[in-house]
This record gives sequence, C-alpha cells and structure tokens, in this order.
Amino acid sequence: MLKASAKADILKQIVDVVSTLVDEAKFNVDADGVSLKAVDPAHVAMIELTLGKGAFESYEGEETELGIDIEKLKEILKLAHAGDSVSLEHNEDKNQLIIKIGDVTRRMSLVDTAGMSDPKVPNIELPTTMRLKAEELNYGIKASESVSDHIALVADESSFEMSSEGDSDSVDYRLPKEKLISLEAKGKVRSLFPLDYFSNMARAIAGGSEVKLNLGNNYPVKLEFDIAGGNGHVRYLLAPRVES
Repeated sequence: MLKASAKADILKQIVDVVSTLVDEAKFNVDADGVSLKAVDPAHVAMIELTLGKGAFESYEGEETELGIDIEKLKEILKLAHAGDSVSLEHNEDKNQLIIKIGDVTRRMSLVDTAGMSDPKVPNIELPTTMRLKAEELNYGIKASESVSDHIALVADESSFEMSSEGDSDSVDYRLPKEKLISLEAKGKVRSLFPLDYFSNMARAIAGGSEVKLNLGNNYPVKLEFDIAGGNGHVRYLLAPRVES
C-alpha cells in the first residue's frame, strides 16, 4: 500500500537519477519510505536509491513492490509546474498507480515485478575518497566529450584528474586538493570508464550538490549524493574498462 504526496521537483529528481540506467524499475515500499536497486541492461552500472518518508509532504506506506515504467512517469510529471504537489496512490485491485497533479488524474498500469530481482550491491573497499561539487565533475566531462568515448579518473594525495585520449588529441582537467571539498588518498589510483555512462550519471546530479566519489585501480567508481533536501540518497556504481 502507498498513499503519499510530494513536490513535483522531488519526483522529477528521482526520475532523472533512475532513468539514467533503466526504463523500468521495482520500487520497494514500506512504512519508512521507498527504495530501489537496479542494474542497467548491459550490467555495466547499478543504482541504489533510498527515499525516507521525510521527503514527502504526506506518507502512508506498507510493505509492497511497485513496478514503474520510468518513461511513462517522466511524461506524466511534465504536466507539473515548479512547486506543484503530486499525489500518489496505489490501487492494488487494478494494479495501478493513481497520480494526481492539480485537476489531472492519471491511472498508470504498473509493471509486473516478477522478473525484477534486487541486485546484490557489491561490498567494495576503495582506497581513495573525495568530495567535490557536481559542477566540477560535469566541467571535466564536458572537456572530454569531443576527444574520446572513454574517460580516465586519476587521483593521488595532491589532486584529482579527469583525462581523455583520442587518436590525435588529448585533454586533462586537474583539480588540486585545495579546490576539492576533501581528498583522502594513499598513493595514486587510475581507472578508465565509458564516458557516456559516466556523463549521464553526473548530469543527473542536481547543480550545487556535493558528490562523494570513491576510486581504486581498475575498480568500479562509486558516486554518492543526497537528494530531496537530504531525505534521500543515491549511489551509482560503474564498472571500469580494464586497460591492457
């Protein structure tokens, strides 16, 4: 059971971070809020999202699973203006999510969750941790996009660097430690990632947000950030491309 209302901006933010990886997702509902774990179809990246009931204007939830077509939800939310409240109600008998925005009521059929598993989140200890603004991350990505379809993330005790190397050109964007919010490293680490995945993840992060980034040598990168005014949290994991 779910009966809740939330600001449209918060729901749009959820849709943005989830649609980066999947078109359909299983949301787990309980008395404390909503959560989800999903892996993209290519099994290159995963998302783990938690949204506490404090993110909602009103919230009643009992343990259930909602299979949601993310693209459909995105289209519905286009009807909402900034500051609008959106009400959500699960009609269990018809297996629908009833969404109300102002004078509009949309009854959206839910997706069967039988084939949707909860992927296990790997417990990876990564040696390097840093915090930086989302804008810095996106600036480095923008610098790389015309050069290559991969991006290398490099860090040591003194700096964090994003670099790309193409057939004829290369680009480096280096942030010294003093330009980062924080940096903890024990030596140099480097991993290479597909730029399309990495840029889509970074662009889903709201401007002004603080991003926690964990790196290792040829290990997945972990990106974490808060949403919904600190009442929600997102963790992305992206597998590296192992260089020969």
